[in-house]
Amino acid sequence: MKIPKRRIAVLIGEKGKIKRELEKQTSTYLTIDSDEGDVVISSEESINIFNTKPIVQAIGRGFNPKIAFNLLDEENVLEIVDITDFSFKSKKKLMRLKSRLIGSQGKARKNIEILTHTDISVYGKTASIIGTQENSHLAKKAIINLLQGSKHGNVYGFIERSKK
Repeated sequence: MKIPKRRIAVLIGEKGKIKRELEKQTSTYLTIDSDEGDVVISSEESINIFNTKPIVQAIGRGFNPKIAFNLLDEENVLEIVDITDFSFKSKKKLMRLKSRLIGSQGKARKNIEILTHTDISVYGKTASIIGTQENSHLAKKAIINLLQGSKHGNVYGFIERSKK
C-alpha cells in the first residue's frame, strides 16, 4: 500500500520505535520504501495483515501513531471521507472545505471529536475518523453534512439528537 512520503518518518518513528512496536503487537513484518512511499505488510497469518493495514493507513492519513494503535481494539474502525467528492477538483473549494471542517483554531474538528467520542484527522484531500463503529458513522455523517454546506450549529444539534 502507499502512504504519503511525508508520513514515512512517522510510521518508522524515532530509531524505528513505532515500526518495531507495530510489528510486535500485530505479529507482522513491515517493508518500507521511503523513496516511493510503499509499505508492504507481511505475516504468516493473513488476519494479522488485515488488522495491520488500517493502522498503517491511519498513520498515512495524519494520525498520531498512539491514536492509530487504538485500531488494535477490534471495536474501533477507520473511516475515510474523500473531500474531493465535494470540491469537484477545485483547489480553492478544497481549501475552503478543509477550513470548514477544521474550524477556527481547530474548534469545529474538536467539537465533533468531543460530541462523537472519536479522533479526527484532516490531511491532504481526506478527513479520517477513528472510533467505535457507531460513533465513527455518526462523525462521518456530521462531516459529510458540513462538507455539503450545513451550518456548524445545525451539525452539532444533529449529533446531539442522533445520540439520544
